[in-house]
Amino acid sequence: MGRFGKVLLGWGPTLVANVVLPLLTYSWLTDRGLTEASALALSGVWPAVEVAVMFAVRRRVDEFGVLTLIIIALGVGSSLALRDGRLVLFKESAVTGLFGVLLLASLLAARPLMFYFGRRFATDGSPERVAWWDGLWQYAGFRRTQRILTVVWGVTFLAEAALRIELTEVLSIDTMVVINAVLPYAVTAALVTWTILYSRQARRRAPAAAVAAA
Repeated sequence: MGRFGKVLLGWGPTLVANVVLPLLTYSWLTDRGLTEASALALSGVWPAVEVAVMFAVRRRVDEFGVLTLIIIALGVGSSLALRDGRLVLFKESAVTGLFGVLLLASLLAARPLMFYFGRRFATDGSPERVAWWDGLWQYAGFRRTQRILTVVWGVTFLAEAALRIELTEVLSIDTMVVINAVLPYAVTAALVTWTILYSRQARRRAPAAAVAAA
């Protein structure tokens, strides 16, 4: 299987569950008279289904799965409580902004959140690979890289949330449903691309011992 096939296999189910199915569900429900707020809430069930399926396959829920379930629970509960489509969209932007704040706040902890997210993607979850990733923390360059990544991701998510709030005030709800489904993935894809390029540069600048460990 080529590189594109592997990427499609890895991200295809996520895009279907988080973009395609929610959009189709929202459109189908609103066409049948359901309120915009209720349609938004029900269309958010698909990401939870993906988490459940992945748990059934892998028999474990990682940090991203737990975070997703929390966000979905908050989103569905507030959507049904607000009963207003535009307020629901504001809420979704606020959740993105809150995640940005959480990233920046993690800089005060022993290890920032991007260290744990990086471990999720850089290892297969086995004890050996997790221990390898944790061992890289001994290098000052690696610690600096993880903190810089956390700052950039946190600030970017805050900026994205501010943009979506501004757009929600001036665009129709139907338009914002599409933007809310697509924009987070476009921003995340840009961040992932930048992270890969920046990490490569950081490895080239790293001492020989750190490069050998990586």
